Amino acid sequence: MVKVSVDFGGAHVFVAGGTSGINLGIAEGFAKAGARVAVMSRSPEKVDAAVGRLRTLGAEALGSAADVRDPDATAAAVQRAHQEFGDIDVLVSGAAGNFPASALEMSPNAFRSVVDIDLLGTYHVLRAAYPLLRKPGAVVINVSAPQAFLPMALQSHVCAAKAGVDMLTRVLAMEWGPDGIRVNAVVPGPIAQTEGMARLAPTADALEIVRRTVPVARLGTPADLANVCLLLASPLAGYVTGAILPVDGGWALSGASQAMGELAHARRSADPTS
Repeated sequence: MVKVSVDFGGAHVFVAGGTSGINLGIAEGFAKAGARVAVMSRSPEKVDAAVGRLRTLGAEALGSAADVRDPDATAAAVQRAHQEFGDIDVLVSGAAGNFPASALEMSPNAFRSVVDIDLLGTYHVLRAAYPLLRKPGAVVINVSAPQAFLPMALQSHVCAAKAGVDMLTRVLAMEWGPDGIRVNAVVPGPIAQTEGMARLAPTADALEIVRRTVPVARLGTPADLANVCLLLASPLAGYVTGAILPVDGGWALSGASQAMGELAHARRSADPTS
């Protein structure tokens, strides 16, 4: 087996939403690879905990509490990281919101909240960071979801928002390519012990429905996502841009829609009024 070492020593990596779950796992992956890491999320407590965690891994780290739905607060957080660490080499935009609900169950505000976080939030992060990205050489990685291209019951809000994220990824790959900036997206499958999985599969039975529909027969880990992000941000992927890359154990091939259908059926059976 050929061993490949990916070194991000001295690089500045900014992770929006990087204080929990998948995004913290991505931040940790870059920290272990030597990067200086800045994280941002709404919760000051989570920001402090994430920064502490990254520093225990030996990384220079800082954090800012800001909501991606607020373009001014987002810009201030990115500016602070730039003042501390310089031009951004890798930008990861991963803030997201989700909850299972049918299109008729949720209010317009509930639908809008997911679009505001997932789609507008991604736009705010990328737009704020663009002037501060290293040119040429920067890499942008958006965290998408299989709902972007697979219709799923109880997920109309996420399907709409993440489809927008995927298209934004492709358009900016075209617009920013001449500046030497690559823009890609990763699509996590079912990742164990994350808030998203806890909401979509809150019981042991629901989690087993998901697990058995993954072709590789296991749930993913945040480290699985981090490893792919390290690859995409490295020179090994220097000719890759505009890609939407599933990191899901093959779940999107057929299992995702099957699982969500079974989960929706189980939910209706448990609560006939839903």
